[in-house]
Amino acid sequence: EAEIVEETLRRIEAHDGVVGTIVVNPEGLPIRTTMENSTTAHIAGLLRNFTMKAWSTVRDIDPTNGLTYIRICTRIHEIMVAPGKAETNNHLLINLPNTCTIIR
Repeated sequence: EAEIVEETLRRIEAHDGVVGTIVVNPEGLPIRTTMENSTTAHIAGLLRNFTMKAWSTVRDIDPTNGLTYIRICTRIHEIMVAPGKAETNNHLLINLPNTCTIIR
């Protein structure tokens, strides 16, 4: 399974415009990154908390539902988060593309 994960990460990182990827373990610590350490730690900490709150909110609204993906887009940055299942306390995959394409 580790080989499949590594291949998937290489494929994501090979896309044009990907600034960085971060994999965060269940404890909220980055275990793999393509970014500088201080930036990685800052982003991982903030997004781990944000993702857990979003997951909890989705479950409060509908207990049969779950969080599958988060996309945060500002005028300058875009952040995409693919959380594992929070009930099993899985890893997070954080992807930072170079630009945000929003239809205005």
